[in-house]
Amino acid sequence: MIRGIRGATTITENDAEKILRATEALVTEMITKNDIKADDVAHVIITVTDDIDAAFPAKAIRSFEGWTYVPVMCSREIPVPGSLEHCIRIMMTVNTTKAQQDIEHVYLEKAVQLRPDLQLTKDHRSR
Repeated sequence: MIRGIRGATTITENDAEKILRATEALVTEMITKNDIKADDVAHVIITVTDDIDAAFPAKAIRSFEGWTYVPVMCSREIPVPGSLEHCIRIMMTVNTTKAQQDIEHVYLEKAVQLRPDLQLTKDHRSR
């Protein structure tokens, strides 16, 4: 079954090193929580807010062993007034046997406010 895994994080400033470190941390957490293997990934779409342009976040994914051939694309998030600033969002499409409700979406830093409902659902399920 093909499933989408969402992730998001924020950075404190538009700095290439911060973009790459934040992306690496987010993808690492997505991989760990969902037991993802590179061969199971169909593609990764990364969006950034308009205030991020110092580096391509996809570069961080290229540094993961075995991820050389995973298709990755960066794009701009739509600039909705009042939306979260300095935000990197990821949609990873993977082949998995997990049920939709068992996918663990990952929100780090200030991005935790984007989907608190998903975290509450996951926390409730684990009790």
